[in-house]
Amino acid sequence: MKKRGSFLFIEKNDDVYTLSMTPELQDDIGTVGFVEYIDADILEVDGAILNLEASKTVFELASPLAGKIVERNEALIKEPSLLNSAKAEENWVVKLTDVDEEAFNQLEEA
Repeated sequence: MKKRGSFLFIEKNDDVYTLSMTPELQDDIGTVGFVEYIDADILEVDGAILNLEASKTVFELASPLAGKIVERNEALIKEPSLLNSAKAEENWVVKLTDVDEEAFNQLEEA
């Protein structure tokens, strides 16, 4: 199941929620040149996931859901432009668990 919120796609597979940027956000910010993840492993709603610098902006990416970060796309640190990829296996940002199912269900359908 796939939803969207805060310009991110949120895809649920079992109890893992994968967050990635929407094509609209990719277009709005331009080519990403720098990515820095926050240190926290627990996200709050609207909490920062990472900071990025792109050709059109400097931006703090925020989470539409609260949860525990179980995986970060570490490849983005060495190759930030992967965030501009159309491939879901390359452009994901984080994977979360311990997400409130009701909060996820209230997000917009993707």
